[in-house]
Amino acid sequence: MLKNDLILRAARGEKTERTPVWVMRQAGRILPEYRAVRNGLSGFKELVETPELAAEVTIQPVDILGVDAAIIFSDILVIPEAMGLPYEMVEKTGPIFRKTVATTEDLTSLKVAKAEDLSYTLEAIKITKRELSGRVPIIGFAGAPWTIFAYMVEGSGSKTFSKPRKMLYTNPELAHRLLGMITQSTIAYLKGQIAAGADMVQIFDSWAGVLPPEQYQKFSLAYIEQIAAAITEVPVTVFAKGAFFAIADMANISCNTVGLDWNMDVQEARKLLPGKTLQGNMDPCALYGTFDLVKSESIKMLKAFEGHPHIANLGHGVYPDTDPDKVRCFIDTVKEYRP
Repeated sequence: MLKNDLILRAARGEKTERTPVWVMRQAGRILPEYRAVRNGLSGFKELVETPELAAEVTIQPVDILGVDAAIIFSDILVIPEAMGLPYEMVEKTGPIFRKTVATTEDLTSLKVAKAEDLSYTLEAIKITKRELSGRVPIIGFAGAPWTIFAYMVEGSGSKTFSKPRKMLYTNPELAHRLLGMITQSTIAYLKGQIAAGADMVQIFDSWAGVLPPEQYQKFSLAYIEQIAAAITEVPVTVFAKGAFFAIADMANISCNTVGLDWNMDVQEARKLLPGKTLQGNMDPCALYGTFDLVKSESIKMLKAFEGHPHIANLGHGVYPDTDPDKVRCFIDTVKEYRP
């Protein structure tokens, strides 16, 4: 039995005593306690793949920052690795894939992943569930198929993702085949996370904003809908960064909550998504301001969502050089606020 189920009730559109709050990337480099764990390891992937340590850093922001949910410490790129395309996480560079998908033949070395191919994440969720003892819910997550596809074809991060975008024009059949495999792998993975103890799940479409609207419909939203429709056990959040053009279309996605980035207009989202809980959307850079500024910006955000089901968050992940006390100020301001 959960002692604090605010975020689950808000996701279901129920009235809550106050606005629940958590922060994307809350388990990470902003916390010295995280860095202490991370510094003793060979790299980021060792932390992701060691269930006891992943659980430890998942719980840290619950203890230190007082957030209303724990999000399991992992990475969206565990899915391509489970499918047969391994990645490396290079310090100060980001993810690198030594092999990429460029031709139909490249699909022959890939498979649709099963939940048990990612047993380290499932075990981390089980440990986290046990250690939290119902204090707050656990959020599971995965990357949206388009975002995963973009990395598998590009081979790294990119400003333009021109290789995957080129494929949508030059070989749409191959693109749909790979997106279908990613989608089926993601459904199995999220269902495995839920079976392990995740109380809600979030789909991150980090590179939504690089596609034109028509292609976003066809090559991203259609696959997000397949995932969201398949997850019936727990609330589902969709966060599509930069996809301001698709807010109206999100009304037709089988999710409970739509995450807004800091560039998205709250009033427009409220009008277009009357049946959805909204999550977000304070500018992460506001946390570089004074404590008074952090408080005033937090309250301004809360007022903008007043009267609509809302989960407070930043409009993107917290930046790694942010003062943890400013993050705590944001969280405390939300928790103390009453309309």
